[in-house]
Amino acid sequence: MLPWIEPQVSGVLTVGDDNDIYWEASGDPAGRAVIYLHGGPGSGLGRGWYRSWADPQRFRMIGLDQRGCGRSRPLVTDDDADLVSNTTAALIGDIEALREHLHIEQWLVVGLSWGTTLGLMYAQAHPERVTGLVLGAVGITSRTSVDWVTEQMRRVFPREWEEYASAVPRADGERVVDAYARALRQPNAAARAAAALAWCRWEDTHMSFDPDWEPFLVVQEPEFRAVFATLVTHYWSNSGFGGDEIMDQMNRIKHLPGVLIHGRLDISSPLETPWLLHRAWPGSRLVVLDEGHGGEQMIEQVMAAIADLG
Repeated sequence: MLPWIEPQVSGVLTVGDDNDIYWEASGDPAGRAVIYLHGGPGSGLGRGWYRSWADPQRFRMIGLDQRGCGRSRPLVTDDDADLVSNTTAALIGDIEALREHLHIEQWLVVGLSWGTTLGLMYAQAHPERVTGLVLGAVGITSRTSVDWVTEQMRRVFPREWEEYASAVPRADGERVVDAYARALRQPNAAARAAAALAWCRWEDTHMSFDPDWEPFLVVQEPEFRAVFATLVTHYWSNSGFGGDEIMDQMNRIKHLPGVLIHGRLDISSPLETPWLLHRAWPGSRLVVLDEGHGGEQMIEQVMAAIADLG
């Protein structure tokens, strides 16, 4: 990994629905532009470790905290937050607003986990603004993939799934993800915190197949867990607000170069998804690693792909 670098510039951009989006840029202001889309939804940029993925002498690395999380305001858990307006279409609009604000004609799209869903949908909406895509821990947030990770994975972790599924009240026939989305919007703060902790415990569990796995979400601050769980369940209960259409729209980006990087031990997002995307995307290359949902090998491959496509 390249040496740690601080942002060269940062700011806050006011976008639709009274949201202020935090953004930052590092590296060469005249370099090839790269936009990094973080996971979650709701993980945020964190400490900005993505900044070290590209040579700062060649690239201008740009990141933003997606609406409702990180240093963007309001947080999705704030009283004045409008969860209804927090959709994938809105996030795509925010990305475009930032591109125009920074006077960037085109950029390379880099995304991890949820960021791969957002990156694909952004590229399909604005293919003329994208020079290529580098996607790691690939997922499309379709109804099928959400049902797998929230319902069907009880066959893999039966005890943990029962604990997770019983942690919030469910109506007859209600999906677990929908029950959590509802529980995380209720007025009782203690109940919301308990639901967020239970959700994060389940997320840590289904990512535990990687041999280097350590719990991540459950050790975060309660506010982070609440933001993360609220946004994830909101997006997952709505199939990513368009995740089911991604495969049908691949013809819009078939001319673009892309690298799909995925761990064969990633049970949260089985290898079938990047494989089907690769088959539908003539310009793509698929890299399969002996890892889970992200790891050192994946970051090394992301860095190599940025250098190659940039």
